[in-house]
Amino acid sequence: MGLFDKLTGTRRPAPGVPPRTAAELHAALLALNRPDAPYAIRAGHEEGADLLAEWRVLDPAWQSFFVRTQVSRVFQVRMRLVPEKSEVRSLDQQYEITWAGDTPSLTIAAKAQRGQMQTVSKRWTLGGNEADAPGTTETFTFNSADLKTPVQDIVLGAGWTWRGVITGRL
Repeated sequence: MGLFDKLTGTRRPAPGVPPRTAAELHAALLALNRPDAPYAIRAGHEEGADLLAEWRVLDPAWQSFFVRTQVSRVFQVRMRLVPEKSEVRSLDQQYEITWAGDTPSLTIAAKAQRGQMQTVSKRWTLGGNEADAPGTTETFTFNSADLKTPVQDIVLGAGWTWRGVITGRL
């Protein structure tokens, strides 16, 4: 791994792993979707990507989780599959969340960040005060790796390279 690879977050598959087809990789990435995951993988053609991985902030089933944690920024990973190179090009886009009661509103962060991002793990403990019943303390963590790692593992396991994009087009 070279210096530029480290800066872009590029990761390569283990030696000897044969690349699967783009259709197989696409299906494997979509298979990451499950009701108990706080993220979703979806088609990203409207955003200029093949796929998007994003937090389920607007999903009614997950909205109460994000309301309780009052997350202020989330990000989305845009992915383009490049079959001729067996490569997934990725670009992160960060969003600020404005909360109006229990309703989130997403806007592109005022200090726009483009490229590869990593949020530090944040931990919240809710409950445990006099107003709460005993035993209602909940601890939450929020880390960008919770979203990116499963996606990268699928890509690398399929014999493809994960290439982070910092400048230029996805």
